[in-house]
Amino acid sequence: MAVVTAPGKIEFQEKKIPRFAPHDVLIGVKACAICGSDLHIYKGKHPSAPLPVAIGHELSGEVLETGNKVSKIKVGDRVVIEPVIVCGDCYFCRRGSYHLCMDISFQYRKGQGGFAPYFVAQEDWVHLIPDGVSFEEGALIEPLSVALHAIGRAKLSLGETVAIFGAGAVGLLILSLARTTGAAEIFIADIQGHRLAKAEELGASETWNSAKTDVVQRIMERTSQRGVDKTFEVVGLETTLVQALRALKKGGTSVLVGIFEDPEVRIPANLFIQREISLVGTQGYSGTSRLP
Repeated sequence: MAVVTAPGKIEFQEKKIPRFAPHDVLIGVKACAICGSDLHIYKGKHPSAPLPVAIGHELSGEVLETGNKVSKIKVGDRVVIEPVIVCGDCYFCRRGSYHLCMDISFQYRKGQGGFAPYFVAQEDWVHLIPDGVSFEEGALIEPLSVALHAIGRAKLSLGETVAIFGAGAVGLLILSLARTTGAAEIFIADIQGHRLAKAEELGASETWNSAKTDVVQRIMERTSQRGVDKTFEVVGLETTLVQALRALKKGGTSVLVGIFEDPEVRIPANLFIQREISLVGTQGYSGTSRLP
């Protein structure tokens, strides 16, 4: 299993398969994606995952064995994992908002990562992959859920304008979902050309390299100086957060998705009064299954 033992250092360690309980499912891992949080861990800068820690939580695989009380999953099923660990009994869990659990954790923080041949999960956190979806595509269902939750937090509506800061995997998934929701125009900014090329391929109205372009100025030019209805910060930097706020029209909403290695940031507080804008956060997902 892949474990980050020090900043910039990954070791592949032999681990015993976790104790198999009656409601557990043993999965042979077929694909595992690399999350932005894995990169924070690799640098030793994830705010909630001190080293050493396993990496990999966006995974898919085939069921190899089931506990004697498993009823919804069978050997041979193609599945994805929901990697959260929650108490199930706190104020938030009892109301279905388990992503806000008072004691939330994740499998990789408890020593079980997805870059390994096997993975054990409780049946309730194992979901079938639809026919026609590959294991590689299945590994993206977890980040898709993050993007879907972010779209819901934005309360994105038909005909609204959107700007996305960050064209990584989640930023591109937000772009695709915004199109599905019926956004009128979707702008996206990043510093990587290949990411912007993929954004254009996925239907972005316009893309900008934020290292070479004043993105806020361009957004204002494209919106008759009004700004956009909704912005998504999917990077985790003070610079992009400030841009996401400045790009909003009066009454607009910015959704914070990125993980900040340095959580102490400065933002233009008067914008919240002058434009009556809103900034909302996101924490993973909770039973996400459909667009708002």
